[in-house]
This record gives sequence, structure tokens and C-alpha cells, in this order.
Amino acid sequence: KFSHFNPIQSQVFHALYHSDVNVLVGAPTGSGKTIIGELALLRLFTQRKGAKAIYVAPLKALARERLLDWRKKITANLGYNVQELTGDITPDVEALKQADLLIVTPEKWDSISRGWEKREYVQSVELVIIDEIHLLGVDRGPVLEVIVSRMRFIATQTNKPIRFVGLSTALANPRDLADWLGIDKIGLYNFRPSVRPIPMTIHIMGFPGKHYCPRMATMNKPCYAAIREHSPNKPVLIFVSSRRQTRLTALDLISYCASDDNPKQFLNMPEEEITSLAATISDSALRDTIVFGIGIHHAGLNNHDRSIVEELFLTTKIQILVCTSTLAWGVNLPCHLVIVKGTEYYDGKTKRYVDMPVTDVLQMMGRAGRPQ
Repeated sequence: KFSHFNPIQSQVFHALYHSDVNVLVGAPTGSGKTIIGELALLRLFTQRKGAKAIYVAPLKALARERLLDWRKKITANLGYNVQELTGDITPDVEALKQADLLIVTPEKWDSISRGWEKREYVQSVELVIIDEIHLLGVDRGPVLEVIVSRMRFIATQTNKPIRFVGLSTALANPRDLADWLGIDKIGLYNFRPSVRPIPMTIHIMGFPGKHYCPRMATMNKPCYAAIREHSPNKPVLIFVSSRRQTRLTALDLISYCASDDNPKQFLNMPEEEITSLAATISDSALRDTIVFGIGIHHAGLNNHDRSIVEELFLTTKIQILVCTSTLAWGVNLPCHLVIVKGTEYYDGKTKRYVDMPVTDVLQMMGRAGRPQ
């Protein structure tokens, strides 16, 4: 538990909790932006009875995580109703009318809000929190633009003010975004990437090799060496670009452990316990690697497997998690060391390897050293 707000939260507190201006906060990952959204929620709930808020999360994984977290905090402690509205989950109309806070994905809210005239619960929204708003520059940017423009249009038609709160990593052009959100002199906060609550050092290693798969394979031994050097006993996240690479990387790391005469060095729990857990896992690759203290995490895992891996990694019973880049946006798994294996991924549309967006790489690096 934290006793006081960090410097970033302290600076934006007044604008969020004691006024109704639109706010845009650009701050590095791990600096507590979720709390900033929560302050705006509390302001709405205390000042505007019966008004709804929507929280726009870029991924279903993130929406799910926020739902579980806020049901513990907001529903259990304050009694407000929180609902999730994504491509997977659509509650019935009654549940939506009862909800005080809707957690939505951009596409779903875009399709729902098109029929705003017939849907009362869309008209009663008075606060829109957009997380990771810097994703405007990537593929799904247009959907976010449509949502904001439509919500501003609804506000002019119904004569109800709608407040926008945008949360983002440090921005290069904050003023453009602020103008678009309708933020005047007050309400724009953009912090440099260097103001992270926990400082971060970055090491970059280059690898030759024209072909992708052999080049990835040459990175495995340096990966193992980096873990031994920088984080021998603390949690490690390794980001790779495909599900196949999660498996190959994990198996290679196991072989290096074995050659060091300590194959189970990354496992921090009794062997009988992990063996019985592994028996319940349906993914064969994960079943093989998890007994060595190395987990695999990608979108192909079923819910049971995924929750076991996340739980074991969170409680540091397994020390290493090899995952695909979606994890960088979603689940909050803190670690000490992040390894990004290669900054390219295979793009199915163009049938070639392309560079990841810089936002993604920064997001992955930002998983390291998050205050808990």
C-alpha cells in the first residue's frame, strides 16, 4: 500500500479532482497513470449522481485486467457497478443501464455508440477515459478518433458536458493531441521519459545474420548470459515476436540450464507441487517448460493455462516468462529485467518481416521495475 501520491500524480491531482476540465497526461510506463484515471472517476461519482463513465482500453486483455482490479476496488469498497463490453462479452441492456462504469474496447464502443439516439446508457456517459491514447498513430487510430469526435458531437446534441481524460506514454506532440481533445491552457501534462519512479538502464546488443530464425537462435545464449548477469534471482520477461519463438526460446534456455549442472535454477517451489500443476496444463510446450521454472505466455493459451502461468510468475515461483508482445500492453506482471528478442515481427499482410512500432518497444521496456 502507498501512503501518498508520486510526484506525477500529485501535479495532476488538482486538475482531475477539483475541476471538470479535459485532461491529457503523457507520462512514462510504470508512473501510475491508472490512478490518474481513478481520480477522474471519483470526481464524477461524487459530483454527478447517475452519470456513467467509460474506460477505453486498447486490448481485451487490458479490459479484462481492469475489470477484475476495479471490481475489487470500486465495486467492493464503493458499491459502484462495473461492466465489461468487448467483442467477447456483451452484457444485456439491463446490466448496461445499471452500470456506473463501462470498460470497453474502441471497436465495440464505436459500433455501440453509432446508435446513441436509441440507447439511453450511451447518452448518460459524462466521462471518457482513453488509456494508451498514443495508439492513435497505429492501425486502430481511426477508431479512437471516431469515438472522441462522436462523443463530442453527442455532448453538443444532448447539452450534457462530456469530460475527456487521455492517458499516454510521454508524447512528442502533446499540443496537437490536446487541441483535438479540446484542452485549453489547463489540463495538458507531458512528462519526460526520464521521470520514471524507478530508473531504468538499457543495454543494446546487435546480432548479424540475414535470416530471421537463425538470428533468433543466436540470441538465446546471450539471453541466458544476461539473465545470469543482471537478474539471477529476480523475475525476467523475454519478449519474442511469435508463438513458435516462445517455445524455441524456452527450450533453448532449459538446455543452457542443464549444461550448467543446475537445470531447476529458475524454479522456486517444491518439485512435487509443480509436477502436479503441470499435469493440469493442456498446452504441451508449456507443460514441458514450466517444470524448469520457465513459463510461456501467448494468445493461443486457454484461460486455465494462462491464469496458472500468470499466478506462478506473479508469486515468483517461476522466474522466467517468455511471451509475445501483446503481454506488454495487457497484464501487469512486474519484473526486474526485460529482454526484447529482436524488434521485428512477421506481417501477414505484406508477407515480410517489419519493424515493431517504437511505442511497442518502449512499452515492453516499461514492464521492468514497476512499483507494486
